[in-house]
Amino acid sequence: MAATTVYKEPAPLLDRENPLESMMSRFNVAAEILGLDEETYEVLKAPDKQVIVHIPVTMDNGKVRVFEGYRVIHNTILGPSKGGIRYDKNVHLDEVKALAAWMTWKCAVVDLPYGGAKGGIICEPATMSAGEIERLTRGYTLAMKDVFGPDRDIPAPDMGTGPREMAWLMDEFSKTVGATSPAVVTGKPLVMGGSLGRTEATGRGVMVAALAALKKLGLEPTQVSAAVQGFGNVGTWAAKLLSEQGVRIKCISDISGAYWNEAGINIDEAVAYKNAHKGRLDGFTGAVLMENADDLLTTNVDVLVPAAVEDVITEHNAHDIKAKLIVEGANGPTSASADPIINEKGIMVVPDILANSGGVTVSYFEWVQNRQGFKWTEEMVTERADRIMSDAFEKVYATSQKYNVPMRIAAYVVAIDKVAQTYKFRGGF
Repeated sequence: MAATTVYKEPAPLLDRENPLESMMSRFNVAAEILGLDEETYEVLKAPDKQVIVHIPVTMDNGKVRVFEGYRVIHNTILGPSKGGIRYDKNVHLDEVKALAAWMTWKCAVVDLPYGGAKGGIICEPATMSAGEIERLTRGYTLAMKDVFGPDRDIPAPDMGTGPREMAWLMDEFSKTVGATSPAVVTGKPLVMGGSLGRTEATGRGVMVAALAALKKLGLEPTQVSAAVQGFGNVGTWAAKLLSEQGVRIKCISDISGAYWNEAGINIDEAVAYKNAHKGRLDGFTGAVLMENADDLLTTNVDVLVPAAVEDVITEHNAHDIKAKLIVEGANGPTSASADPIINEKGIMVVPDILANSGGVTVSYFEWVQNRQGFKWTEEMVTERADRIMSDAFEKVYATSQKYNVPMRIAAYVVAIDKVAQTYKFRGGF
């Protein structure tokens, strides 16, 4: 019998704030503002369903490795649950639960007929072959065949996954139902029913949110500078689109470090360099490599776009942030402990559940197109997505003014109120 290795859940999150606790601390403040009754509070704070699976995969060396995978369905009162699947060695159930809840609030704040979900598998995709990743993806899909479905739960790409994995997922799920089912997943390749405009959607939403916030602050895009942490899909498109609006991007960063140019970085050159060098900025000569990559967060710019990972802005560095505006491209980049410091400094924050919801908005459009069997033009996609983002921003801003609370809490108020009211109209529990 082939040897077996089991990949198990990592140890508890001891070295950084628990993202579930961060989410719940904001949820609790918003619930108090709304005067949420105890029954509704208890229902909304807990996920509807948590599924843990173990996926045996035959590796290229002939050994069988068993991977642990998760799917958390936080809520489905507004519609089928929606949320990405991440492949990463640090995937943790509490993190997946927090991300699933964030998806519920994210869909509600931009008024989509979706609930929230998230999935993840503990693995290291960078060390695995394409065949191993395919077998893992198909195994995960089979294990979740009773969870996924166009009217039940619709996954999408996240960290460590992309159109390739979504194509495998769609194919495997289609086999289980005996019919091609493109609407079971979004983020697919264009030829398989993916949507035009999806690749840049999250970064474009960040740009739209940033411009709306700058207008409220009385700042012209051509007169401000920005730093973008993370030069993956979201950060790249956010930097590119902001620069096209006249914003001077002084600093960008990726896993290789942070790069600074006082006069402004040519983002098109940086993108071309990254694409020509295995997706990394190592050796990029259009800017100076900073001694400490974390200094990007506290550098002297007007706009800060954290578009990398969770908990990069904490109580330890929040005091040193100089930006007037933070637009959160990543999920949970600001820890709950940093919130009061940032608020006291008078920094406007466009929170993650609003700022990066352009991605799920266009994912929704992809699902709609798949259900219609009709493909939209890119102009239709971007025009509708921009309108949804702008309307959501204005609603959250008006709520922040009404209750005299930061934009983050206002976004939670808008989202929780929508979900809670829907429960009541549907007849309670």
